[in-house]
This record gives sequence, structure tokens and C-alpha cells, in this order.
Amino acid sequence: MAAPAQPKKIVAPTVSQINAEFVTQLACKYWAPHIKKKSPFDIKVIEDIYEKEIVKSRFAIRKIMLLEFSQYLENYLWMNYSPEVSSKAYLMSICCMVNEKFRENVPAWETFKKKPEHFPFFFKCILRAALAETDGDFSLHEQTVLLLFLDHCFNSLEVDLIRSQVQQLISLPMWMGLQPARLELELKKTPKLRKFWNLIRKNDEKMDPDAREQAYQERRFLSQLIQKFISVLKSVPLSDPVTMDKVHYCERFIELMIDLEALLPTRRWFNTILDDSHLLVHCYLSSLVHREEDGHLFSQLLDMLKFYTGFEINDQTGNALTENEMTTIHYDRITSLQRAAFAHFPELYDFALSNVAEVDTRESLVKCFGPLSSNTLHQVASYLCLLPTLPKNEDTTFDKEFLLELLVSRHERRISQIQQLNQMPLYPTEKIIWDENIVPTEYYSGEGCLALPKLNLQFLTLHDYLLRNFNLFRLESTYEIRQDIEDSVSRMKPWSS
Repeated sequence: MAAPAQPKKIVAPTVSQINAEFVTQLACKYWAPHIKKKSPFDIKVIEDIYEKEIVKSRFAIRKIMLLEFSQYLENYLWMNYSPEVSSKAYLMSICCMVNEKFRENVPAWETFKKKPEHFPFFFKCILRAALAETDGDFSLHEQTVLLLFLDHCFNSLEVDLIRSQVQQLISLPMWMGLQPARLELELKKTPKLRKFWNLIRKNDEKMDPDAREQAYQERRFLSQLIQKFISVLKSVPLSDPVTMDKVHYCERFIELMIDLEALLPTRRWFNTILDDSHLLVHCYLSSLVHREEDGHLFSQLLDMLKFYTGFEINDQTGNALTENEMTTIHYDRITSLQRAAFAHFPELYDFALSNVAEVDTRESLVKCFGPLSSNTLHQVASYLCLLPTLPKNEDTTFDKEFLLELLVSRHERRISQIQQLNQMPLYPTEKIIWDENIVPTEYYSGEGCLALPKLNLQFLTLHDYLLRNFNLFRLESTYEIRQDIEDSVSRMKPWSS
């Protein structure tokens, strides 16, 4: 097997190289702060820089770094931005600059705070672009850049300007994206929400049709983005060659989902939407997970997302759940499945009358539900408000594999977080120590995403905070052990004969 390519260190350009660059010459003419007599604003300059410098170099860090160094965002892009000049190149240039600031750990939102009046329009343009067809105006690589920009927005809720826009996407009205039966079930679980829901409906009726349509688009944005991602994921073949743009798009999307789940203000409403879309089931059955090399990082990110979707927390109150409360939730799910089986499916009587401990393992559930037809599985799922009701005399449009995995993964016994922690090896294994996704080399540029927990301003619970720090501390120790091994091996000078 060929050894994986080692990441190269990104060398900062010298002063003479910077001065020789086309970007620097443009900066001296149009926006450099030290130039007194600047040329007037020209939209064509932005178009040229985007096409010739950014797209042509396939979003090379070196080119974007030079633009950031010349203060392109502060002194030219945002200063001259308005709805009249907004174009694809203009939007993408701003996103690239913001992403670069985050990569370099530089404050990114200060420029927007100074001139905030056009930000709402700009943000709406980004949302439209993120939902565009992959073979349309925006390529998949460009949409990956947009996903990264949105991820930075969702992680910057402490900034008033960003929060005011993001809150329109993530709040109780986004539950309009749920199927009606599921919505009714959720409102029944938390009775005080019904009062707010009725109030939202009344306010919507008072709005004029255009404003209402726009509000609906924003509320359904994340539901539509998930559907779009699922269509991209399904286009990845099992063994034929796949473009890395598709793989990177899928990785960035899962990273965005993890960040939405790992923050309490966004998780509160989004977790139900994510559960209703059955995203995890689609991902675990996808071809990308089974591609050994291309899907390795995707699988690791997927495991992180699965961990956070089932996190031991009450989404509405934000209180941490005890082991007993988690067991009660699990028992309630199984008993509701048994009740549905007893009332409507005579072939499942044995399952319906068994005790929970006997039927809540993956093997038992597959044994009970495996022999059933696709239509029957769909009907079981619809009784539990997981799927829309199957019309009479019609066949289901879902695969049997999907329906079975949906029921099994939802009802199988889970391992508690404390048990998972206790099962973790104290010392790194060979699998972890050489894995670039969780123990990056010293040359990691910040370009790709990693399967690592992030230390944000907010955490779900104290356990979440301690767990993230513990994982990072463990991997830091692993990095030091790896360096010691590399040092020893190089001194021993081994050879193969």
C-alpha cells in the first residue's frame, strides 16, 4: 500500500514575492491604506481577481493569504458593497476573505460591524447560493466555501449582527419543516410550546404574501440544505472514481451539523429537524462510508454527529439527563414500538409481548423486523410518526434496507457516555497515532476539517466541556508520543532487507 502523502509546510511569501504579485499591484492602485491617490471603485476589479487569482488557482491558500494581507475585505470589498453591485464573484470573494480570517485566527466580523446596513441582504444572498443546484452557477467547490462561511456564522452567535440573522433560521418556526404528525407529537410533549406555535400562526396570517413567503424560505433553509446534501451524498458511487469536491462538500456539511448540535441555542430546535430528516440513517447507508480512503474522515465525523444527536441533555430545558432518565427515554421508545406492533401487526405479537431487555439489541431487532415487507416496515414507522402515512394500495418509495435501519438504529440499546469513556484506551493505539484526521502533523494548514472537538464559548453540559478537553488532552499526549517514536526510529536507522 502506498504511503500517504505528507502534508507540506506552507511557507510565507517574502516581501519581494509579495511586491511582484498581480494582487499587490492592484492593491497599490485601488485600496492600499498607505496610498493617498486611489483609483475609483470598479466592480470589474473584483470579477478579475476572483476569476484569475482565486478560481484559477483552485482557491489556493497562498493567493487568498495575499489578498487578506493587503486588507482587501476591509478597504475594498465591504466598504463598497451594496445590493446594486452584488454578484457571484463579489459574494464568493467576501466569503473567502472571512474564511481566511478564521483560518488565521484573526477577528473577522469587525469590518461588518462598522458598516452593518447591507449585511442582512448579503446574508440572504448567501442562503440562496447555498441552496443552488450543484451543476448551476455555483460549483460544488464554491458551495463548500459557502458551507464553511455559514459554519463560522453559526459559531459566532455572540456577535449581535450575526445572531440577528441566524436566529431567523433557527427558532421554533423552523419546525414548519417537520411532517404534521411529528409536529403534533413534539407539541404534545412540551405543552407550553403549543401556545407559542398558535401565536406564530396568527402572526403569519397577518403578514403580506411576499413577506410570508420569504419567512417560510428562511425557516425551511436548513431542511432544504439537508435534502440537497442527501442528493449529493447519493451521487457518490461505491467503487468508481469520485471527485474530491464531492467528498469535501460532504465532510464540511457534517462538520456544520456537528456544530449546530453542539451549541445549545441552535440544538434546541434543530435536533428535532435533524432527527425527522433521518440524516444519520442516509449517511450510514451511503457509499461514501464504505469507501476506505475517501470516506475515512467522513465516517469519523459521522460518529461525532451520532454522539451529539443522542447527547444526554434535555433539548428544551438544557438540563443534563441522568442515567435513569436516559433509560426511561429508551424504554418509552421501545414500549411505544411494542404498542404499535400489538395493536396493528399480528405478525409481531412475539416482539410486542417480550420484555425490553430481550428485544432491544441490534441482533434481536433485525431478527424481529428483518422478515417483514417494505410496506409493513413503512407502516410501523408511520405509526411512530417517523415517516408520512403510506396511502392505501400504494407501495413505499423507500428501500427496505433504509426502513429497517431507521427502526433498528432508533430503538437499539445505547451505551452510556460513562461506559464509553471507560472503554477508551488510556494509551494511543496504532490506529489513532498515525491518523492525520485526529492527530494532525505540525504542518496542518487549517485548510481541511478535522474529526476533533471544538472548544467554543458555549458547551452543552459540564460533562460535554470535560469530555472535549479530555479528548484533546489525550490526542495532545498522542502527538508527543508519536514525535518520540519518529525521533527514535530515525536514530536507529532501520532498513529492510
